[in-house]
Amino acid sequence: MPLPLTKAIALLRRRYGRPRAPPTRDPFELILIENIAYLASPERRREAFALLKQTVGTTPAAILGASRPALERVTAHGILKARFADKLRTCARIAIALGGDLAAALRGPLAQALRILRRFPGVAGPGADRILLFSGRHASLAPESNALRVLARLGYIEEGASYARMYRAGNAAAAQLPARFPTLMTAHLLLHEHGRTLCRRTRPLCAKCPLRRDCAHARRTEDRR
Repeated sequence: MPLPLTKAIALLRRRYGRPRAPPTRDPFELILIENIAYLASPERRREAFALLKQTVGTTPAAILGASRPALERVTAHGILKARFADKLRTCARIAIALGGDLAAALRGPLAQALRILRRFPGVAGPGADRILLFSGRHASLAPESNALRVLARLGYIEEGASYARMYRAGNAAAAQLPARFPTLMTAHLLLHEHGRTLCRRTRPLCAKCPLRRDCAHARRTEDRR
């Protein structure tokens, strides 16, 4: 049987400390962060978002009124800066078409909120769940690819299944955790950080992993040595 997920999260918390939450809980700003710096690290995204707030602003009107060079200075924190400057403007246009207040538009039923969020570039189903989690609108684990890899290697979900099946199973595994926003936000962030830094897709650093004694993948890796 896998280690209880509550214990796994506690061990990750001991290893990484208190994780840094996104720099905002506003749903439109969270969408901007999804589109602000393609293939950038979390740190680079934070830097890009801080620059956007300082030099342009984060309202739909401010983004549409900004010059292309101003937006590209922000999106240059990732690659494809011109394409992602356009995506920021697309996000702003969609928000204005929704009345300019995305937070208000998301206060309806969950299914409606998910449909609204999926209208924005860079926001598929898992991204929509993540935005609803960090904006305090719907409590789910919303695991991204790094977290799913950790959950699979620990035996909570089936490894090698389709992404959609793994995602559904990952959210179901979170039933072990209290359905509270702070708990699920912390679990989401710690699983992401662990998958990004130690439990990597290739060459995972199992010897440094605080979960290695309960990890089937780590045991198989050690047996092959």
